[in-house]
Amino acid sequence: QVQLVESGGGLVQAGDSLRLSCAASGRTFSIYNTGWFRQAPGKEREFVAAINWNGGNTYYADSVKGRFTISRDNPKNTVYLQMNSLKPEDTAVYYCAAGGSQLLSVTDYPYWGQGTQVTVSS
Repeated sequence: QVQLVESGGGLVQAGDSLRLSCAASGRTFSIYNTGWFRQAPGKEREFVAAINWNGGNTYYADSVKGRFTISRDNPKNTVYLQMNSLKPEDTAVYYCAAGGSQLLSVTDYPYWGQGTQVTVSS
């Protein structure tokens, strides 16, 4: 069992940066692939970025490629999402998820955090 807690969201202006953190409890977190997903009002939850269990492979949605960076610190049981050059269309609730084998699939992750709001004003 893994519990996930996201933090770092907030209200920023277009062009600004934020770093989201996903802190996990459970000593087996380091074996889990981890992903970030987001959900804007009235839209389905969508894939943003994912990292495999040892950090050796990362994956990004085309909409964030080159602007967002996912990373993990397994000794600290934490995964990060560095978001640069934020745009208003990045506004959403961002969720951390762990345990997926199909890293890009929202339906494949058994463990989810409660989400953190990111709002980007123009």
